[in-house]
Amino acid sequence: MTSSRAAEKSGRFVLRMPPALHAALGAAARANALSLNAYCVRQLEAGAIGAAGDRDASALITRARDVSGDALSAVALHGSWARGDAARASDVDALIVVDSTLALNRGLYRTWDERPTTWRGRRVDPHFVHPPPKGRTSGLWAEVALDGIVLFDRDWALSAALTRIRRAIADGHLVRRVVHGQPYWTETG
Repeated sequence: MTSSRAAEKSGRFVLRMPPALHAALGAAARANALSLNAYCVRQLEAGAIGAAGDRDASALITRARDVSGDALSAVALHGSWARGDAARASDVDALIVVDSTLALNRGLYRTWDERPTTWRGRRVDPHFVHPPPKGRTSGLWAEVALDGIVLFDRDWALSAALTRIRRAIADGHLVRRVVHGQPYWTETG
């Protein structure tokens, strides 16, 4: 026997999490002048409406998690599709950030290739990387900071790193140059 009362939810939900995540959520809530509860509800709603409500985003994140397991830290789109200048035959570049405990090797790509995924009808080309270093910044990270679309960020570390890189660009410490038609990024000191 089912009743409409059985389908109703109370609105109360208890969740266990690592203490470091609890502390990070608390700090983010304070920074946004919200209670921890209100902040978490806002984040859950954003996820449910955003990536979780988008089939392609959900499929990409799920596939990245299938390949990298608990080491998955973040997923971001970058390259020509994210910039809005993809050609008809262009693929979609996906940056799959994994903890440094997971070795970056061809096995990750072989596993991905067993069941590739698509984004808006285009083939996804995965790029498995470790988090960006705090010191020097490569051209890849500068490009992602400018044009990347973050779909998943487990602990907000990628978003924080991209913000740091954008600040370096805005302050003129990291500049894009072109030599013989080839762009590259360099630090100015």
